Amino acid sequence: MTSENRTTTPLWQWSAVELSGAIRDGRVSAADAVASAVGRIKAENGHINAIVVDQTDAALEQAASYDAILKKDGPIGPLHGVPVAIKINVDQEGTANSNGVTAFKDLIAPGDAPVVSNLKKAGAIIVGRSNTPEFSFRATTVNELHGRTFNPWDDNHSPGGSSGGASAAVAAGFCPIAHGNDIGGSLRFPAYQTGAVTVKPGQGRVPAYNPSGKEERSLLAQLMSVQGIIAREVRDVRLATRVLMQPDPHDPLQVPVPFDGPPVDQPIKVAFCRETNGYNIHPAIVSALEGAAAELEKAGYVVEEAAPRMIREAAAEALPALYADCEIFLGEAIKKYGSADIQKVFGYYFENYPPTDAEGLLRAMSRRTRYLRAWNLFLEEYPLVLTPFMMRPGFTWNEDADSSAGTRDIFDSSVYSWMINFLGLPAAIAPAGYHEDLPLSVQIIGRRFREDLALDAAEVLERANGIQIHELWRRKGLR
Repeated sequence: MTSENRTTTPLWQWSAVELSGAIRDGRVSAADAVASAVGRIKAENGHINAIVVDQTDAALEQAASYDAILKKDGPIGPLHGVPVAIKINVDQEGTANSNGVTAFKDLIAPGDAPVVSNLKKAGAIIVGRSNTPEFSFRATTVNELHGRTFNPWDDNHSPGGSSGGASAAVAAGFCPIAHGNDIGGSLRFPAYQTGAVTVKPGQGRVPAYNPSGKEERSLLAQLMSVQGIIAREVRDVRLATRVLMQPDPHDPLQVPVPFDGPPVDQPIKVAFCRETNGYNIHPAIVSALEGAAAELEKAGYVVEEAAPRMIREAAAEALPALYADCEIFLGEAIKKYGSADIQKVFGYYFENYPPTDAEGLLRAMSRRTRYLRAWNLFLEEYPLVLTPFMMRPGFTWNEDADSSAGTRDIFDSSVYSWMINFLGLPAAIAPAGYHEDLPLSVQIIGRRFREDLALDAAEVLERANGIQIHELWRRKGLR
């Protein structure tokens, strides 16, 4: 952004990288940065409903105090004064961790989850908590407690789920970065649907723990669920992911590996994977993938058509294993506390991907090692894999609840979402054009602990295709 643009662009449109740098240098105050975001929230959140716990008053007070701290002692950390949102399914001390469930609306967190603590330690200022579907287990975002979150691009277009509040918040301009999480695509569905960007960190990358939890997370949650960031720009995802992954002793499964990995052989080889697992891929997605492959080639990558082994075998086991885990750990709570809609959706899940039995689950987890080994060996030759995220353009806001077939189509088309959670590999979402005036994205899968490489490639596609949320704002006359 040029200095001229800085004087004419409202602060709520600035990136986290720009804001944090300007605040550190004294060119912008934290108070002004937060006030700009708060003004945007007050103007637009009434319709969008992305922020469902308003913490803007506290944020304004905190921003003023952070300006005083900066003058006296320097910046608190790399996100000093940057507005952020926290998803309502992680603990933030003194607020409810409702997970979108009415019965949990008074479950007040006794302390901060590590991701919240790490953002605070970095100097971020929380402006509110973002919406999620009940139990954070739908591809869209709506619940009886807080209502429906709308996509700023189009009311009938889902904002994605389960971090749909986070994606809608960054797209609407409420904050440059928003926390989310992902067990089967809950960072990437929202980014895909709103033109945002993200990286699903790999297993063990970011610490996870809720002080309010009455029992430990289930086996599949420990292996598949990760905490992450949704943003408008790749550089902000990189900055905030570095913050989130700071070690925390509450999570004994976190692996303290540096964010920037060792050099890899150049030029980096990218596998362009056309395997569809039997799904009839949409021509617009084929075109987006081919365009992405061409842009990576122009940037110096070597792109070759190749597919990792055992895609179909891993895909066949991932969802039946996950839903077996859900049935054991969530089934009773969903029946007792869930709305008719979430019970219907889970019925569709179980109908389309029948949960395996206990022995089958144990055997699936054993075979998971075989699948991951096959991918790891493939990633030795191809450090990155270019795939569709969905093999169709986006979906309407309630499509997963309208019919069992609708649910099946969403999940069959997104095999490269939930299968990658099952394997625990990192995967970034990057812009790849538009279809019928709505954004399209592709996915870039990386080696274990190589989120940095996936984001490098995502930045290439961002430079080629533009920042899609900026295009949204241009269409609305905001830029």
